[in-house]
Amino acid sequence: RHEPLPGVDRVTRTSDAHPGDPVNIAIEATEEQLVRAMTSAGWFPADPVTLASSVRIAVDTVLRRPDQEAPVSPLYLFGRKQDLAFELPVAGGPRHRHHVRFWRWSQQRDGLPVWFGAATYDERAGLSYTTGQVTHHIGPDVDAERTLIAADLKRAGWVAAEQWIDRFQPQLEGRNGGGDPWRTDGRLLIVRLAPPPADQR
Repeated sequence: RHEPLPGVDRVTRTSDAHPGDPVNIAIEATEEQLVRAMTSAGWFPADPVTLASSVRIAVDTVLRRPDQEAPVSPLYLFGRKQDLAFELPVAGGPRHRHHVRFWRWSQQRDGLPVWFGAATYDERAGLSYTTGQVTHHIGPDVDAERTLIAADLKRAGWVAAEQWIDRFQPQLEGRNGGGDPWRTDGRLLIVRLAPPPADQR
């Protein structure tokens, strides 16, 4: 058996090289398709982390005010931080949110760029178990976030095909850089996006 998708790390890394969040979804699409599909599915592009965005998310968290463009911290795959990041706010302010980071692969599949993603749910804000810094703590069920993104894209009419790769993750449990546990069934979902629906052209 050949290794599926050779050269793709199964887990992202933090800036200090600790294990980050697991890779659990891949999108076959151009960058324009990916951005348009995610936004039409109700997801918002996340701000880069700056002093201003960090202050804003802190205030919004205290006031329990939603922040549709709250920043996400950088994680690394292919030796670089994420190329794109999206989030789906939920009630209660930015301490709770669904979010996904995407990295573009250097290779293509069937003539299309491939974006590998790490999707997780921020269930609360608090101190990191490993560094003591303020951070978001993710929920352990990363498979649910993979399913959520696929369902949202499908509902928005953007999914042309789906493929599952079994045993993509050799490790079914782990902890990210903040010390949060995660678990998975080990599968990678690859979603190929359709051309833009006629009502969005």
